[in-house]
Amino acid sequence: MPHSLILPMAAHVAIAAFLYALLTAARAPSVWGFGRSADGSNPWADLEPRISANLSNQFEWPLFFHVACLLLLQSQPGYVASVLAWIFVAGRILHSAVQILTRNVRLRGMVFTVNFLAVLGLWILVVLAHAA
Repeated sequence: MPHSLILPMAAHVAIAAFLYALLTAARAPSVWGFGRSADGSNPWADLEPRISANLSNQFEWPLFFHVACLLLLQSQPGYVASVLAWIFVAGRILHSAVQILTRNVRLRGMVFTVNFLAVLGLWILVVLAHAA
């Protein structure tokens, strides 16, 4: 049975959906008035721009992840492709947590490097699969 790339792709879609829900919740006090602080302010105002930026990040480098997975699905993706795809997903979760919960740009860059290398690995597999 070939190692499927559909589940890691779906997991990344779930991450993006979660971020949309989180952003909606963070904006609710300002937009709808739900959850305002006693002084009328938004208690999530500090996190909202970071959640928004992270959500935007889900449509940048991850595009190359999804394209590589789709191309690999045309062949028989193996164990290495599956491992790289799951490393990417785990890295995206970590990247989101670091970007939203901290201001540690160095750590965020290190986590992004894991994502970056996983996708480059997938693209090497794409080239090898389609060069034969």
